This record gives sequence, C-alpha cells and structure tokens, in this order.
Amino acid sequence: MTSATLDDLVRQAHSSFQAAASPAELENAKAVFLGKSGRLTELMKGLAALNADEKKARGAVINRAKQAIEQALADRRQALAQAELDAQLTAEALDVTLPGRQRTGGGLHPVSLTLERIEAIFGSMGFDVAQGPEIETDWFNFSALNTPEDHPARSMHDTFYVEGGTPQAPLLLRTHTSPMQIRYAVQHVKAHRALIDAGQPMPEIRVIAPGRTYRVDSDATHSPMFHQCEGLWIGQSVSFKDLKFVFSDFCRTFFEMDDLVLRFRPSFFPFTEPSAEIDIQFQSGPLAGRWLEVAGSGQVHPNVVRNMGLDPERYMGFAFGMGPDRLTMLRYGINDLRLFFDGDIRFLSQFQ
Repeated sequence: MTSATLDDLVRQAHSSFQAAASPAELENAKAVFLGKSGRLTELMKGLAALNADEKKARGAVINRAKQAIEQALADRRQALAQAELDAQLTAEALDVTLPGRQRTGGGLHPVSLTLERIEAIFGSMGFDVAQGPEIETDWFNFSALNTPEDHPARSMHDTFYVEGGTPQAPLLLRTHTSPMQIRYAVQHVKAHRALIDAGQPMPEIRVIAPGRTYRVDSDATHSPMFHQCEGLWIGQSVSFKDLKFVFSDFCRTFFEMDDLVLRFRPSFFPFTEPSAEIDIQFQSGPLAGRWLEVAGSGQVHPNVVRNMGLDPERYMGFAFGMGPDRLTMLRYGINDLRLFFDGDIRFLSQFQ
C-alpha cells in the first residue's frame, strides 16, 4: 500500500470520526479502522510477509498513519465531551442577575406553642413543670394510680409494652403523664418528711406534667403518639371547688374568652373519686353552642395519696388531664390530628 493510499485512509478515518454524533457512534467508527479486524490492523498483519528492510520502511509509514488516526479519534472524543458539557451547562444555567431565594425564619410547631402557653398559664398560678421517662414501669403507670390488674388499659390493645422488664415489673411506653405526678409527689414528700412526721404542714404539691404519651390508636382524631398534660394540686385543704376555679380560669385564659362556659360532668377514673369530665362551650365562632370535651379530672383517690407517701386523712387534692393536641385543634381550627405529624411546610408555616 502506497503513502497516498494511507493518506486517503487517514482522511476517511477523520471524516468518519467527524460524522459520529455520539460517543457510541465514534466507537463504532474506531472499530472500522483500529479494531481487531480494522483496516489499519489488517495492514499491520501484512507486514509479516515482507523482508526486514521492506517491513521496516512499510511499518514506519503505517505507524505514522496509525498515529494520525488515533489523534483524530482523540480530538473527536474531546469535542464530543465538550459538546455534552456545554449542553449540560446550558440546560442548568443560572441567571445570576435574578434575585436570590429568601431564607425564611423558622417557627415553633403549633403543639409546641400550645405547650408553652399551658406552662406559662399554670406557671402564673404557681405550678411547677415536671418531666420524666417515656418508658415507664407498670407501678408508676398503673398500680400507683389505683388501676386494677384486670383493667382493660393494661392490655396489649391499649398499651405498648417493651423489652427489658420482667413479668413482675413490666416496662411500657407511658399511656399518660400521670406517672410524673407520682414521681414528683414522692420526691416532694421525701424532701419534707421531717415536717410531715412532726405533724407540721408540708408545702403544697402543685405541678403539671406535659409530654408525649403512647397508645395503640390511630385515626383522624387519634395518634399512636400524642401529647398530654396532667396537673396535680395536693394540700391540707384543697377541694373540688379549687379544681373548678383553677381549670375554669385556665380555659378562659387559654382561649382568651371570658364568656367561655364550662361543664363538669360526672365520670369515673381509677385515680380520682369523685371524677368528672370537663366540657367547654364557645359562645361565638364556628363551634358556638356545642359542648366539647377537653379534660378529665377529679378529687385524688385516697389510695393514690397513700402511694405518694401521705396520709389521705390529712392531705387531699385534685388532678386533671388534658390533651394539648386537642386544645391546639380547637384554638387554631384544625380538623385533622394527622396534620401535626405530616411535616407539611405549607401547614406548619401558618404558625410562624
């Protein structure tokens, strides 16, 4: 093969490479000239039949042609890669003259706003805020609160039991925050045991216990994880009358409605006697005229007072429990509890 023929082969290869519109097409064109059965490869194989001088001369010419073809191939690869990069940059181009995105400020979750409001209102009445473990013992969650062993709330249908306990002392995710009332009261009594034993009046127990609780339940108005706030006031002359005054004042302050009507409806709870459900009635707005249940309450049961380490003949008081999630729904007009847990920024941004 003459030098002219090789030059023509180089031009054909260059033209074929330039016609390739993608890396895949370029590789196909490369195989025609430089592949195992390519045209240039076949010429290299033919050198074996030549004598030494001819092989040296012909090989040098073929090698120059090969280098020219490989260079043309490398140039086309670079050109295709650059074209792909240019296309990507064009598609993803940013107009730096456009105004930047504003970084909006965050805000508290609506339930967090409610919990802060509850704590502030009861704090102004002299109530402490207690916090405690969410994994509780059966004693603090049930037994200390006068809940019988055969009570339905102890069953797996209502309660999440967890590993780590024993048959005699099982562990569970607390179903309410009332255990914190017992824990707080027991510590309070220990701290003032000398006064109690001397027959002197102990400083009153006045505490609320807000926090997360867990039950096997889930729908538009119930969640497996929800919030509760329990309250307790124990002293030597604390009565049901004080309960009505304190909770009525709280509700009217929380909803900022002086004309809010409250109703204490007889009920039953193992840890209070007598017990009452607390209903409220708005006098204006979309819920006006309807009775809405917001809390359970009652005079602390003597057995619960004993479990606190106190004599129920000397000390008495009241307890209540309410759902901050429900209070949040009523305050802000939310009709689906699941919105609190969806993490939808469109919903949450309304409360910033």
